[in-house]
This record gives sequence, structure tokens and C-alpha cells, in this order.
Amino acid sequence: MGLFVAFIFTNLSHYLCLEERVKILENVGHLPLAYAAAKLHGLQDAAERLAAELGDDIPSLADKVSSLLMPPTPIICGGDWPILRVMKGIFEGGLDSIGKGAAEEEEEATNGGDWGEDLDMVDDDGLENGDVSAILEDGEGAEDSGEDEGWDVGVIDLPLEADTPRASINAHSSVFAPLTLGLPVSHSWIQRSSLAAEHAAAENFDTAMRLLSRQLGIRNFSPLKSMFLDLHTGSQTYLRAFTSAPVISLAVERGWNDLASPNVRTLPALVSRFSQLEEKLKLGYKATTAGKLTEGLRFFISILHTIPLIVVESRREVDEVKELIIIVKEYVLGLKMELKRRELKDDLVRQQELAAYFTHCNLQMHHLRLALLIAMSSCAKAKNFATAANFAPRLIETNPTIESQAKTARQVLQAAEKNMTDASQINYDFRNPFVTCGALTVLRGLCHTRKGSCALFVSL
Repeated sequence: MGLFVAFIFTNLSHYLCLEERVKILENVGHLPLAYAAAKLHGLQDAAERLAAELGDDIPSLADKVSSLLMPPTPIICGGDWPILRVMKGIFEGGLDSIGKGAAEEEEEATNGGDWGEDLDMVDDDGLENGDVSAILEDGEGAEDSGEDEGWDVGVIDLPLEADTPRASINAHSSVFAPLTLGLPVSHSWIQRSSLAAEHAAAENFDTAMRLLSRQLGIRNFSPLKSMFLDLHTGSQTYLRAFTSAPVISLAVERGWNDLASPNVRTLPALVSRFSQLEEKLKLGYKATTAGKLTEGLRFFISILHTIPLIVVESRREVDEVKELIIIVKEYVLGLKMELKRRELKDDLVRQQELAAYFTHCNLQMHHLRLALLIAMSSCAKAKNFATAANFAPRLIETNPTIESQAKTARQVLQAAEKNMTDASQINYDFRNPFVTCGALTVLRGLCHTRKGSCALFVSL
């Protein structure tokens, strides 16, 4: 009974006034609820009457300002969605009603109007115009009819099955068909593009990962998950309709303008642009200069993760992206070595090796100057003056802006001239050129074969 009352109370809320709602609750026996409704909405007479009936069972109400909750009024009231009207074809009886309409018009014209006996005209023989049968019965009528045969139509005996069925009077059928949904805009993005970023914007993450795996050899897509979601979310805008209606999703295409044709689809708008990578690079430089290596490393790695999902428009931008990859790769490698060196507080030999390798990364001049200063100081403190003497001239060649750095380099050179030895041996040889990667140090120029250079791999 309670569910039934709740159903009525909800569906009739637009039409029933407060007194009627209280009366409904009272009639079904919900006196406490009826009292609460009357009391909260200011119906004092009804509230006092119900309080007298309840006695000691009067519910306690909070002393708060109450207001009547009403559903939102619809802004637009309309019928169903537009429906296509489908016409009957020739083979579905669409032409049957045309002949029938003409025949009915002839029957109506023959049966009515000023034809027939309404004229009441009398001929010379004293016969009315309608007494034609009397003339046909006489012999003269038969002889006259023999002179002119008239229209010899004859009678065709046809089976009953050959009778033409009578179609509907209305020649236009009222058969309706629902509208056919079109393809989403993202479908054209997938068909027209072979770039992973645009497939991710179309929410086709599977093909995006396949493209990256085939084009760049990527196997671990966990770092790219958030970027995939950002690409898809950024290529969509959402329009709110009514309160009870779902949100409408609209595709955002790049290069749109007021003169563009609405029937011509372009590729999706992407949230990641090359200009954003340049801004991140500047932030990484700034964090590195300030000694916030962890924060700087985060910016550089973010650039590397974003580059596979960048779309450029010109060959010049392609070259700039390639140059950016080289710069960021060097900083990621160098900062990782420096952060690892800071963790190894008890292993002085390993600290010197990582500091020495850090100086061979392709860094900006002021960052290279700091790396040389760290490597020189580490080796000098460990009494490896021969190795430290290699870093001191390189530091002086950078023309330090801080005089204390140049002074420290000259002091190290003076100490090395007196004792050109190393107290401990480290796995670093500055005399032989090498290339440093994230896992190995490749020494070049050891030997040559027909297929290329042989190299000695030294683990980092």
C-alpha cells in the first residue's frame, strides 16, 4: 500500500495542490506523513487537526526552512522524432487506387446531376424521355437497330479469380520506417589516418598500440595510458541537454573554421602539440639548473613519452622533433646517472665512475660545467689526481661565470702536477672515445672487420 501511495504522490505532483496531497496521505492512513507535509508547508489548520488525531505520536520535525520540491518544467514539448514516409511501389498496389478513383468518379457522375428522368421532356410521339423501353419493344425499334450495328463490344467470360482486387482509396501509403543511424565521426578518423595519436583520439586504442609497435617497436604501453585517455577526451566536447537526458558527445576536429563545409570531415584535434614540448623542455632545463634533478627528469621523460603521439605538419617540424629526441635522451641518461650516484654514498669508486660518465652527455654549457665540477671534485677527494686533472682543463674551457669554479679547477691542476697518480682504479678511460647508453658504455675504435667496428661493452 505504501508503494502505491508513493507512486501516486510522485506522478501527480505536477497537478495536485498541497491540500490534496495531505488529504491523500490522510485517507490512506499515513497520518504522521500527512502531518509532516501540512506542518512543513504551512497548512496550520490541517496540521492542528492531524495533531489532535495523532495525540502523543506526533513526529518531531527539524526547525529548518523547507521548500516544495517540484520536478523541472520541460522547456520543449513535442511529439515523436521525425519519421520517414515510405511510398508504395508499383508492385505493391500503389497504382490500384488510381483506376478505382476514376471509376468511382464516373459512377458518381452518372448516378447524379441533371441527366436522366429529371428533364421530363416529351417527344412528338407522346413518349416521355425516360420511356425508352417502349420504343425498343416495337418492331420499328428493332429494324432501326439493325441498320447500324453500333459498338460491338461483346462479353468476355472471365473466371472469378481474375477480378482485380480493390485497393485502398488513399494512393499514398502510411508505412513508416525509423531513421538509420549514420557512422560516427571517429570512424572516418580511423579510415583516413595511419597515425597512432589520431587512432587514440578515436578511442581505438588497440590499433593505436599496434601502429606504435610496428612503427617504433614499443612493447610497454603502461606509461602511455594516461596520454591515450587525454587524446580521446580532448577530441570530444560534451553538450548538456535536459536534466533527465544523457550528455551529447560531439567530435572536435582540427583546422575548423566558419568557411568549412559541414559535410567535409577533417582529422581530430589533438591535445598534444610540439609547442607544448618546447615549454616542457624549458621547465626541465630550469629544474636541472636549480638542482631539482627528480623534477627535471620527470619533465624530460614526459617529453619522450609524448613524442610518439605528436602530429607535425611540415618537414621542418620533423627535423625539430628528431633534434628534441637527441637532447632529451642525453638529459634523461645524465640525470639518471647523477641520481644513482647520489644514492651510492658508501661506494666511492662507483660514484667517481658515474660522475665521469655524466660529463660525456651532450648537455647545455652551464649544465656541463656543473657535471665537470662534480666529477673533478669527486676524483680529487678520492686522491685520483690523474683522472681529476682531465676534468679541470675541460671546466676551464667552459669559461665559468663563477670565479670560484675556475679557481678550484686551477688548484686541482696544481695538485695533479705534483702527484699525477690515482689512489684507486676506476672503470673509466678518457683516452679512448666511447658512446654511453642506458645499459652499456661502447668503446669505439678497437678493431675493424668487414661488417663494421668491433666494440668492447662495459656495463654501467
